[in-house]
Parts: sequence; C-alpha cells; structure tokens
Amino acid sequence: MSTGERRVCVITGAGGRLGSAFCQAHARDYDIVAVCRTRVPAAPSQHESFIDPLDPGADVNPGRVFLVHADLEQPGQVEHVVDLVLARHGRVDLLVNNAAYSAWHPSGLVDGDAAMDDMARHFAVNVELPLRLAARFAQRFWTSRALENRAVNRNVVNVSSLAGRGVFPGGQGVYAASKAAQDHLTRHMAREFDSFGVRVNGLAPNAFPSIVPTETVVEGVVKLDMAPVTGKILTLDAERPQAGGSTAPADS
Repeated sequence: MSTGERRVCVITGAGGRLGSAFCQAHARDYDIVAVCRTRVPAAPSQHESFIDPLDPGADVNPGRVFLVHADLEQPGQVEHVVDLVLARHGRVDLLVNNAAYSAWHPSGLVDGDAAMDDMARHFAVNVELPLRLAARFAQRFWTSRALENRAVNRNVVNVSSLAGRGVFPGGQGVYAASKAAQDHLTRHMAREFDSFGVRVNGLAPNAFPSIVPTETVVEGVVKLDMAPVTGKILTLDAERPQAGGSTAPADS
C-alpha cells in the first residue's frame, strides 16, 4: 500500500529505453509499478538490488520499482495488472502508456504483404492497448472519484512519436498511421475522462537518443504529469520542443 507521500505511477514498456530511464531517474520520486514483458528496467526492484563494489555498505538503492511481468497483448493481462496495482497501492495517480510496437517496411507498403500483415499488431499495441489499460483503471477506480482525481491531478500520458505528425522516409507508414491514431484517440480520451477529473495527454518525441536526449523525453513525461493541461500532444524535437496545452479538453 502506498504511504501517500509519493504519486503512484504505472509505466508500461518499462524495460525499454524510455521506461528504464524513467525508472532510474524517478524511482525515489514516484511509487513506480514497472510493467514489462521480457526486458527489465535498469533500476532496483523487489527482485534486484545494486551494490557499489568500491563501497558495498553504501546505499545505492534510494528507490525501488515494483516489477510486474506481463504480456499485455494476451487476454486478461491488462486486467491482471490493474488488479495487482490496486491491491498493492490502492490507487493510481499517473499512467504512462509507453509500451509500443514498431516495424518499418523500407520496401514500401505494396511490395508484398509485410506492411499489411503488420497493421493489426501496430494498432492493437499502439492504439487499443493504451485505451484498454486506461479504461480499466477508470472503470475500477477513477470514475467514482472525480473530486479526488482533480485534487490529486491524476492523469494519463500516452507516449506517441513525431512520426504520427508527418511523413518521413524509411518505411514508417503503418507505424506512423498507428501513432497518428493514438494521438487523436488521446484527444478523445481527454474529453471523456474530463467528466471524472482525469487528464489525458500525449508525448511525441523525435527519435531518441539519436536526435532528442532520452533524459529530455523522461522529463517530458514528468512535465505533463505536473502541468494542468489536457487533450494536448507535447512534441519534442531537436531544436524546438513545443507544448500546446489548455486547462480543458481541446477540439483539435
């Protein structure tokens, strides 16, 4: 059970580059439930502690994440994660939908069936999964606590990509289409979730760490958690981070 001193954060895709960096940077700031399928974040957890070989007695584990192994593409696994989070912490204040699927098709959309065969999984993981997890937390916890949600500033951050906002080379068509759909779903979620006081925003970085530092993307998640905005997509590019936002769900 959370002590209430720190916000309870659930992050999917926790073993990936962004998830691991978030856990490393903010394990002492949040009570983090790190959801991963295979890879685990490089952070202390209930299964692993770090030791300084030069000073074995030093405390190098200032915060531990609670690690949950789950394949969210499998039936019932989303609901299992929701059950575990609420049983352990009794609440959720921040949901970071970071798990994603990405397969590029450099030969093109019509050179064979590879792009078409990958489409269903792209939309299942990048569009349906963020909605399903947020909806289950809403049904199980948020919808009956509108005043509390607003007071605590609870919210959802859907991690998208700059690919969903433009046309880029390299065979990104299907992936980009799924991220564009995710962005628009984020806006619709913001409008509907506002009825029970939960904000929903998206984070759309350029490629990281090659163009945007991973640390910048991590702090983008925190920025959206602390800000009052809802229904907006925060884009992060090498030269000009942009943060459109309002205190009410937006139409566009």
